Amino acid sequence: MTSMAFRTVQPTRAFRSSMSAPISAFSGRQSHRNASFSSYLVTPTQLNEALKKNPTTKISTSPRVIPLCAAWFMPNDPEGRKGIDSFRQSRIPQSRFFDLDAVKDHDSPYPHMLPTCETFAEAMSELGIRRDDEVVVYDTAELGIFSAPRVGWTLRVFGHPNVHILNNYRLWTQQGFPTESGEPKNPVEKSKYSVPTYDSKLVISFREMKELAMDYGKEGAEEVEILDARSYGRWAGTDPEPRPGLSSGHVPGSRSLPFQELLDPETKTYLPAEDLRKVFEDRQVDPNRSIISSCGTGVTASIIETALGEAEYGQANLRRVYDGSWTEWAQRVKESDGLIKKVKS
Repeated sequence: MTSMAFRTVQPTRAFRSSMSAPISAFSGRQSHRNASFSSYLVTPTQLNEALKKNPTTKISTSPRVIPLCAAWFMPNDPEGRKGIDSFRQSRIPQSRFFDLDAVKDHDSPYPHMLPTCETFAEAMSELGIRRDDEVVVYDTAELGIFSAPRVGWTLRVFGHPNVHILNNYRLWTQQGFPTESGEPKNPVEKSKYSVPTYDSKLVISFREMKELAMDYGKEGAEEVEILDARSYGRWAGTDPEPRPGLSSGHVPGSRSLPFQELLDPETKTYLPAEDLRKVFEDRQVDPNRSIISSCGTGVTASIIETALGEAEYGQANLRRVYDGSWTEWAQRVKESDGLIKKVKS
């Protein structure tokens, strides 16, 4: 069984706001008072019923159900698709578009690093989302579950109380629920989203990841699981990374768990909870250890994190996502130092 040494190291990344922990640990089966949904994953039928019961009006000040499109494609997408184009082509009526390539830390050289608390609040204000709104994040019909878990996780990091993931937009369209296309007809009225705090317990920094890698295999060290959502070839170092010049391979002690194994091969929805649990059990992931999810840039790592929650696998307060993931790791460590591992042929 592959595992890693674990020690607690305080996050070092500088945020320009308080880093206190405002929200409770995510279990995958949230129970919100006065909320429309009892679980983190929401079916198309459940979302449609909630939207019908809670129509959006300009004069209402009550909490709303807000569909939030998180459409995003890899930078090397063979068709050159962009998330905003998918949003314009087909979306849930009255939904808003969360741009993963824009709502990020603009001072970081690494893609998709979590934004500052101020940047997040500004983005939510521009989207017209209020703190008491119930947000349901969804992906594209083309890819199924892909980037929505990352946006959902981001909202959780910044303490938005009611967040859910649609499982999924492909089924929404196949089951004939309403869609619209083109530019939104009615402009979103900006909100005043207060600057939140940042839950550092949900994130692991590069500094701590490096400590773990350097301690891996040492006698007497505690152990932690690191699950890598990239393809096996990228993890093994036999296939190239999508970003030119970036070495492939993996963090010492991590194991490969391509995110596709957590999804239904046809619908691209999450597998049922019991099937997700079996995937982790078959991988011999120890639920009593801290579990870290990683990938290329921190996007599909959140697919693993959400699956762990849905399966109620492991301790919620010991699960974290490596925000910088492989793109940061491979640019900040050296293979000659033994910190980039490859599978020998």
